[in-house]
Amino acid sequence: MRVAVLTSSDAGSRGERADLSGQRLVELTGAVGELADYQVLPDEPDQLENQLRQWVGQAVDLVVTTGSTGLGPRDVMPEVTRRVIDREIPGMSESMRAESLRHTPLGMLSRQVVGVAQNTLIINFPGSPKAIEELWPVVAPVISHAVDLIHGHTRHD
Repeated sequence: MRVAVLTSSDAGSRGERADLSGQRLVELTGAVGELADYQVLPDEPDQLENQLRQWVGQAVDLVVTTGSTGLGPRDVMPEVTRRVIDREIPGMSESMRAESLRHTPLGMLSRQVVGVAQNTLIINFPGSPKAIEELWPVVAPVISHAVDLIHGHTRHD
């Protein structure tokens, strides 16, 4: 499986803050596939959308994003993701929010989206390394199966 990691962070893109969340996703996704690309971009919708579309066009199997999922004025990842995907997978994002709520009531404010763009699974994570540690185990068990289904491997033996 080919994997790409996208961090949406104004400060991170300027080198003012280490991208701990993106680096953690790079490490975690190593268990499911090979890293095809990793980018840190500012919270600019057009740049983020262009990057996602580029990876979809390159047939990257899994794109995980971190950051820009909250309520701040520059938190745009859910809207960008919805512009790129063909179908949402609400069960995955709902499960992530449910797990967040087990740890903090602020979890209900996270707006991450999960969906399919052509043959690419896109999963938004919050921008916190702690949240990634809490939420990765929620989605990790279904990623390979989801990618298989997206690629048309729907036969159940």
